[in-house]
Formats: sequence, C-alpha cells, structure tokens
Amino acid sequence: MNRMRRFLTRSPSPEAGELCLKRFPEPSRAVAPPVIELAAISRTFAADRPVHALREVCLSVRAGEFVAIVGRSGSGKSTLLNILGLLDLPTTGTYRFNGIDTDTLDDGERSAVRGRSIGFVFQAFHLVPFRSVQENVMMAELYNGSPLGGRRERALAALERVGLADRASFLPTRLSGGQRQRVAVARALVCRPELLLCDEPTGNLDSETADGLIGLFRELSDEGMTILVITHDETIARRAERVVQMVDGRLTDYRLPDLAAAAIVS
Repeated sequence: MNRMRRFLTRSPSPEAGELCLKRFPEPSRAVAPPVIELAAISRTFAADRPVHALREVCLSVRAGEFVAIVGRSGSGKSTLLNILGLLDLPTTGTYRFNGIDTDTLDDGERSAVRGRSIGFVFQAFHLVPFRSVQENVMMAELYNGSPLGGRRERALAALERVGLADRASFLPTRLSGGQRQRVAVARALVCRPELLLCDEPTGNLDSETADGLIGLFRELSDEGMTILVITHDETIARRAERVVQMVDGRLTDYRLPDLAAAAIVS
C-alpha cells in the first residue's frame, strides 16, 4: 500500500523548492544541520468535497531549535504534527528527516525511526492508570529496541530530569495534572529523541506549572534537542526561539516571539 502511495505521490518541482526558500528563509542557527525539511507538503483527505488540510507547506528546522506553531483550530496544525511524527503520509511533497526522504521508508522503517528518534507529548497524558509512574516511563522503550538491562535506571533518570524521581512508585491517579504531564514528558525523554513534538502540552496546566514545563523545553533546546510545540498558549509562543503561523493549511510567515501574541487565536 505504501509503495502504491509513493508511486502516486507527486514530488515538488524545482520551482516549488525555490518558492520554499524565498518564502521561508532558513533561521540564523547556521552551524546546525536541518532535522526537518518540508518541501511543498500537501495533505488532502478524500471526501465528496476533498478536505485540503495542508497546502504546499515549506519548513526547515535545524537541530536544537525551539519552534512554536500557532493558528486557529482547524488550520492544519495537528495534521502537520502527524506528518512530522511519521504518523501520516503527505499526499504530495517531500519530507526529509535528518536528511532521509521519509517517503522511501516502508511502515516498519518509519516505525523504527519514530521509536528511535521522535518523542511525543500531548495535552492528554495517556498514562496507564494501574501502572506505576516509573513503569509508565519504562513502557516507552518497548517500541525502540532499547536493551532490557537498565530500563528501570533510565526511567528513573528521566523522572529525575523532570523533578519526579520521588514519585516513581506512585500510581498516576495520585498525581496532580501538572505532575502527570511531567511524567508524560519523562516518557518522551527516556528514549533520548532528537525531535520532541508537543501538541498543546500546557492546555491542562496552571500558569506556574506551565511556566516550569516551558523552562524545561528551553533547557532541552539549549542541549541540542529539536522541539516543535503546537500551541494556543501565548507564554510558549513568547519564549520559543521561532514562531510559525498556520492559516488554512498554509504556513503564512515567521513571527518573532515578542510579536507572537498577535497570532494566538483560541
């Protein structure tokens, strides 16, 4: 099925690639290689009236960048995140992850890259309620081929990074919302991903807890992890290194973080 999909997928023309460069010049972080390169990515869902969720999206993100993606509900942000996370395929265009054309990968290869190199944090915590906090974090390594030895130690180290090592034996039901979100972040970090994708990670958090989470994202970015956050949260947009706005399936422009509030529409 994937091979047929690839055969039907139209590669972007050289002119489309040129347009990408003109509309979205690369950011100033010059020495880091691009982790994400999108060239004229479109995603259309078949229906009586086809839904054009993404339209000719171009984006380059370099290692260690902290990028916020903002826009109205229904603008295509979540569809973009699914493609970036190798959870979905574009209808047309090219997505290179660490220089690899992801359209050439079969399902197993895509799963391997996703499990090894990409972490996810969602607004809903998706924790298993009858497993301990430490066991929830350990479960992330079931999908990336990590050795069995040392799993408990690696999970504990990830929990320590988010300030929850002392809650390792607790069930998630004993934690506050902010603590559960930090467990979800630890679960994403335990596999040491190169790219962290976050979908409204502060949506269920109070302002103080959200501020602490954003601070952690900045630390991870400073250490070289690439972070993309879909958000309506003005605070995240202001503290991101770069902000991209989506309107009707298109990336319209870049905005400096201190101007990002104008792009936040709940």
